[in-house]
Amino acid sequence: MDAALQRSKSITLADWKIGVDIGGTFMDFCALDTATGRVASLKVLTTPEDPGAELLTGLEILAERDGLDPTTVSRFVHGTTVGINTIIQRKGADLALITNSGFEDVIELARLRMPEMYSLYCHRPDPLIPRDRIFGIPARMRADGSQTVTPDLTALAKAVTQIRARGAQGVIVSLLHSWRDDAHEAAVKTEIERLAPDLFVFTSAEVWPVIREYERSSTAILNGYVHPRVSGYLESLEGRLIGLGVPARAMLTKSNGGLMNAAEGRRDCVSMLLSGSASGVIGAAWLARQAGESKVLTLDIGGTSADFALIIDGQAQYGTGERIGEFPLYIPSVSVSSIGIGGGSIASVDAQGVLRVGPESAGSTPGPACYGRGGIRATVTDAMAVCGWLGHTAMAYGQLSMDVDLAHEVVGVLARQLGRGTQETAQAILDIAVSEMFVEVEKLASRSGVDLRDFTLMPFGGGGPMLGAFLARELGLPKVMAPRRPGVVSALGGLVADLRGDFIRTIYADLEPDMLPTLREAFDTLAREGADWLQAQDHVGAGVLNMSADMRYAGQSFEIEVAIEPRFLSDLSVFERAFHKNHRQIYDFDDPSGRIEIVNLRLSAIGAGPALELPEIDEVSRMAKVLRQVPVYLNGPCEIALYERETLTSGAQFNGPAVVAQEDTTFAIPPNSVAHVDRHLNIHLIFEE
Repeated sequence: MDAALQRSKSITLADWKIGVDIGGTFMDFCALDTATGRVASLKVLTTPEDPGAELLTGLEILAERDGLDPTTVSRFVHGTTVGINTIIQRKGADLALITNSGFEDVIELARLRMPEMYSLYCHRPDPLIPRDRIFGIPARMRADGSQTVTPDLTALAKAVTQIRARGAQGVIVSLLHSWRDDAHEAAVKTEIERLAPDLFVFTSAEVWPVIREYERSSTAILNGYVHPRVSGYLESLEGRLIGLGVPARAMLTKSNGGLMNAAEGRRDCVSMLLSGSASGVIGAAWLARQAGESKVLTLDIGGTSADFALIIDGQAQYGTGERIGEFPLYIPSVSVSSIGIGGGSIASVDAQGVLRVGPESAGSTPGPACYGRGGIRATVTDAMAVCGWLGHTAMAYGQLSMDVDLAHEVVGVLARQLGRGTQETAQAILDIAVSEMFVEVEKLASRSGVDLRDFTLMPFGGGGPMLGAFLARELGLPKVMAPRRPGVVSALGGLVADLRGDFIRTIYADLEPDMLPTLREAFDTLAREGADWLQAQDHVGAGVLNMSADMRYAGQSFEIEVAIEPRFLSDLSVFERAFHKNHRQIYDFDDPSGRIEIVNLRLSAIGAGPALELPEIDEVSRMAKVLRQVPVYLNGPCEIALYERETLTSGAQFNGPAVVAQEDTTFAIPPNSVAHVDRHLNIHLIFEE
């Protein structure tokens, strides 16, 4: 076979699968060449002034460096922070709200809770829709679905006139009891679209048809608030991929850890608000299963924040009520706790002379001072450089060159304010960052009822391995596991994620024998919706339909989610026992004679993603080769070993303190620890007594 024919055949057989995740500082790429099993990874600096331009840059580098042919990409999955950044920065659409007369204050009343109950200076966030753009119209539907007052279209027309005069771009329609029957909301939406076709309209029932007015309204408002920017971004993304000749249909990571196509993402924007955080946990769960770790605490540190999540028995944990900036999100999401501490978090001295870190971030522009991109304020990354953990090798796949002198300059400004040495101040910055994360993790452990001493910490993201081992030691965790490519775990999550669509139906009734036919009918309807959704996502093969129910004892204010098996729908006693058991596990008591209410039925439609197998390498026990000794400040000046990640083969061992440098991150290893490289090239760190 001549060289030309061989080259032609290799191109024909090539099949690339690409996961992309965009954060506050970098866009991460994880690309799998299925023909060879080779994984290529990359980080590219973000371009806030032109979102999406970094995608072209990254694909061009992968094509030149790794031989990626865009026309052979069969799977392209993208996680984005466009939605959540829009909310945090309050740069979303100008919205109006149509609700029932007399209920115009539902958004401001919310749940009458303060974000910080013990703070005298705490204040509630301003609503995303100001009061002068909230309009009530005569309309009323009872909780049982019966109508008493049909929507007043004359009053609606007057409201639409005022909405347009006040410059709104879109309208949210949220009327009472639309979870039972959405006829009123649908009629109002149709009339608005007739009167003002230039306004986009979302109803609360089409976004998330759940009981409780505030939760349903808030979720719909978040969807509408980010809609223009998310829709525009996704339209640009698809256009760029088509321009490159990529045949794969763009898929998006969702807050629930699953995927959906970009066409749906333009409508269902709220489902992708936590896509980056969720994708990281899904990638970490896949790595944990591969490494045989059953209980894992994940630590994902990017440029602006640190995210924490629990993985139990190899599975991510789910919940509702996750926070998007200052606002709660009431759709199913991977449970992630966040704090504003990242590599770009800015350190400052307040008016009382106290050193503080975050939540303000330098982002990617200008970024930390040591990046040499115009940053003039000290950050956590600058502190790492001053302490000697960074700056010994190339970083970010050649995207950055570390200027340690600039880091010394900006940290020195704070040192003079504090009357301390520069390295001592840098160490204090790192200690504060770790302590802030410590508090947040303790909260997560308390809420979840877990003993962290049973867990392994998995740090990832660009900054996770820099601080992860120090945090683990403070928390008392026995082990740390650093993946082979920590900087692109979120992008990997997109490669291994399944399709997942969530559906809900509010029942709100006592669990009585005569309810079983109603429950069976409702689940059948949800199952059809789930199957139709998978088909619309172009899923081939049978999907998995997981059922659950939100249940509570009569008189309780909130419910717990109970997994449901098909046999429950023919035997009420099995249904009841499952609820009592779950209630006892969570609250340590149950009431077998108590009356049970069933509030919501839920269904998750899951289409398995492509199987991904990375090669294992036989372990050959040996001491790792030291590149050289480097000076660091570790509660005092000292010299420690520097290792290159590329040279650490399966079975390699070494002791801390040490620095492991690689292109996507740096792993800082504290004293009194032993490191071992496994068959998948993960580094396992065990602390000695």
